[in-house]
Amino acid sequence: MDEFKRIKMSSLLILLLQFTDREVGCNWTECLYLSVRVGDEATLPCNYVIHDQDECDGTTWFFSVSRSSVELVKGGQIGNHAKSDRLRVTEKCSLVIKKVTEEDAGQYTCRQYNKANQQQGSDSVVYLSFVTMTEHQDNDEVTLHCSVSRYGGCIHRVKWLFQSRDVDKDNNDIRTSESDCSAYVTFPTSHFSNTPRSKLFTCEVTGGDNVQTFRPQSSDWWLYMVVALVLVALLITIVAFITWRKMKGKETRKSDSVGQTSNPAVNSPETNPATADPEEGVSYASINYTKNTHKKAEIKNDADEGDAVTYSTLKASTNDPNSLYDTIY
Repeated sequence: MDEFKRIKMSSLLILLLQFTDREVGCNWTECLYLSVRVGDEATLPCNYVIHDQDECDGTTWFFSVSRSSVELVKGGQIGNHAKSDRLRVTEKCSLVIKKVTEEDAGQYTCRQYNKANQQQGSDSVVYLSFVTMTEHQDNDEVTLHCSVSRYGGCIHRVKWLFQSRDVDKDNNDIRTSESDCSAYVTFPTSHFSNTPRSKLFTCEVTGGDNVQTFRPQSSDWWLYMVVALVLVALLITIVAFITWRKMKGKETRKSDSVGQTSNPAVNSPETNPATADPEEGVSYASINYTKNTHKKAEIKNDADEGDAVTYSTLKASTNDPNSLYDTIY
């Protein structure tokens, strides 16, 4: 009796898998179930590539959704359609889709043709779906939601992991729930306020034999705190630089002023100040003069034209008018 029940359950499971496989148009073991986020890049491999191809000239890619099919690539060349500017064929004939959108979800088939334009080998089928992750906060609790787009029926299992492990009974403050192609996790914000969500929780998506994990996009307070600290540091640096420039300018002007005061030749390059000898009581002053060759000399002497002339006056500390005399050199 028990053996009969086991056979019955096995048969029912096989029928269920076959029904699910028909919905996506491929056998369970031959399909690749690939999930990506909207905006990411997806690489769809072609498993049965003919090796003697020249730039994938024997490879054709089809996209099927809602019982309609579009030829994306023929003979290795991308066709003219809505996805053209986002498609690329690699050296191994894989199909790359840039900036995936929700409309890209569906079934992709890679088919090989020989030189006689006859199909060669089996099709390589990739079922592409997109993952959506949202965050909702209600008072002191946060709920994360992870879901996978459907194509026909739900063929994915979705669940949340805590620190890359299943949420066990010891985590009483974490609640999880799962439904068709989606999962929820709820936790108090006070327990995880110092650690970003992306380091604690991951969404595990299983399709066939392919298991993928996705982390929630960080929107926690710590990210804003880091940005604020960076901006403050930048502002302090700018203010310090401006202050340093101002102080440097003041020091330069002060240095120039001191230099001009200590060097009278800068202020009056032609006159030397009078010097006095307090012991002898004699004052001496001199003026250096270079004779201008373009004017007539007002003083005639034996010096050659253009020579420097020095006028000197000596005054002795006496009331005798005969002690005053001028000398010209």
